[in-house]
Amino acid sequence: MAKVLPFQERPGRLPDNLITLKPFEFRRAGWESAYHVQMLKSQAERLEKHRKQVFEKGGSGVWHLPPHFVLRGGMGSTIRGLYHFRENEVSMREVYYLAGLVDCMINRVSPILRTAHIDELYGKVTTLKHILNVNWYGSIDHVLLPLDTLCFNDVAYRETLSGAMSMKALFRSIREGTDEMFDILSLEYCFYTPSRGG
Repeated sequence: MAKVLPFQERPGRLPDNLITLKPFEFRRAGWESAYHVQMLKSQAERLEKHRKQVFEKGGSGVWHLPPHFVLRGGMGSTIRGLYHFRENEVSMREVYYLAGLVDCMINRVSPILRTAHIDELYGKVTTLKHILNVNWYGSIDHVLLPLDTLCFNDVAYRETLSGAMSMKALFRSIREGTDEMFDILSLEYCFYTPSRGG
């Protein structure tokens, strides 16, 4: 039986930290972090140049971070669910749709949810959580990932949800909204995974 040899980076070459490029760009962090970090791809490009400069000077990791979001609490659970399915866009979109449903339960005002229809939302959330094996623990005040206001109009999204006159319309609005958010996250953001450092 053949022996599997561990792959080692060539000496003098910057270790590759890319995990996946699509549908989301995931990279290994070159600094100590217990949480996923989200930043604009333009900022991530600057960070990767900085990481290369540090490496060329004989160091490892990074000396400073550009503007970013640290994904804790409910957002941390969401990104872990997305990362679990990182090579399956269909499942990733389902995880984000589930996050949109959870967000609707905890953060959105919709008159239709003040009726017995709330059971339908709970049932859908429970079913998807079971199918995808995704859960939120602890504080879940925010489960959708942060988006720059220039990229996504959260006010219009909220108005669409509050104006839904049926559960079918509400579910459709959440699906359309989370698909749009997913596309923006895929195009505009990079995610660094938790790490023990460079």
